[in-house]
Amino acid sequence: MDVRRRAFVPRASRAGGRLLLAVPFALIAAVTVVDVLSPPDVHLGPFLIAAPAVTASFAGPRMTAFVGAIAVLAQSVVAVARTSITDLNHTYQIVALVLISVIATFFAHLRERDEKRVTRLRFIAQAAQSVVLRPLPHRAGPLHIASVYLAAEEEAQMGGDLYAAARTGTGTRLLIGDARGKGLDAISEASLVLGAFRVTAHREQALPELVGHLEEGVAAEDTEAAPGAESDTDDTDEAFVTALVLDLPDHEPVVRLVNCGHPPPLLLRRGRVIPLDAADARPPLGLSDLLSSEATVETFPFDVGDVLLLYTDGVVEARDQARAFYPLAERLTAWAGDDPPTLLGHLRADLQAYAGGHLGDDAALVAVERLAPRA
Repeated sequence: MDVRRRAFVPRASRAGGRLLLAVPFALIAAVTVVDVLSPPDVHLGPFLIAAPAVTASFAGPRMTAFVGAIAVLAQSVVAVARTSITDLNHTYQIVALVLISVIATFFAHLRERDEKRVTRLRFIAQAAQSVVLRPLPHRAGPLHIASVYLAAEEEAQMGGDLYAAARTGTGTRLLIGDARGKGLDAISEASLVLGAFRVTAHREQALPELVGHLEEGVAAEDTEAAPGAESDTDDTDEAFVTALVLDLPDHEPVVRLVNCGHPPPLLLRRGRVIPLDAADARPPLGLSDLLSSEATVETFPFDVGDVLLLYTDGVVEARDQARAFYPLAERLTAWAGDDPPTLLGHLRADLQAYAGGHLGDDAALVAVERLAPRA
């Protein structure tokens, strides 16, 4: 199960559109009646200009032109009722109203054209993000998998956080990571790591070799970004990705992992929450020059009924109004017996409520349960 926050498209519903259209028509009716009943030296006709101007802010050019025509008709009725349509004062008001209606219709056309363009670009961006961050499979061998992605950027489906899964001949490999920074740069780095993982993870190779390929992907991006250029910044400006690479064999009750500067996974077993802290964690991907030794694979028990929770730092760094961090391990104890989709559903709702509905950073969650072997 893969749950992502959908991009919200600000478009009025049909019921809301009808309510908005009632405003200019009510304005035309009110101004017309009051103007006809007013003393001869009081003229409210200029207020009719507001009707097409307001309509242009939410309706299309056809509706704006229609409202403008109704306003011109109403002004003509006022002219006939009060003096004559050829009266110079009313003639000027009608001409001004026609000009304003034409201008408002033109701007409504421009607004509608820009909205269509933005909508097309949004759909393209959503499609591209869906290709980069593909949904995880619900089942992979004896594993039941669910995931949640909460992007901090408005109208985005993904940011710098990433996850992926791949099947091998003996089990399933999982990747979860967090690219440094935000925006397009973070998405670019995340896509490189995901691409390298999808190309190599299904091969029968050791985890250290797989981590080496991921390292090469990030390092290649740094080289292409500034070929032959000398950086005048310190190492903290380099691109890097924290990552957790896991191998879950189908026929062994264990999980093998390599931690590259990522928050440790949490194991839920019989109501307890157990952090799987790596004794020899590596630096993040892209900072391999800080450590020349080969990646160390750590092995932990992962039996039938156990649930493994993978997450990014956007989860544990979420703050409430008192600026306190989200206590992930403590909150998990309330849902330790749930299956992965239910667990992530509770966790997502609780996390958003804790942070007041807005996360300061992207957050990704993956829950994996080992099921009993099928007969």
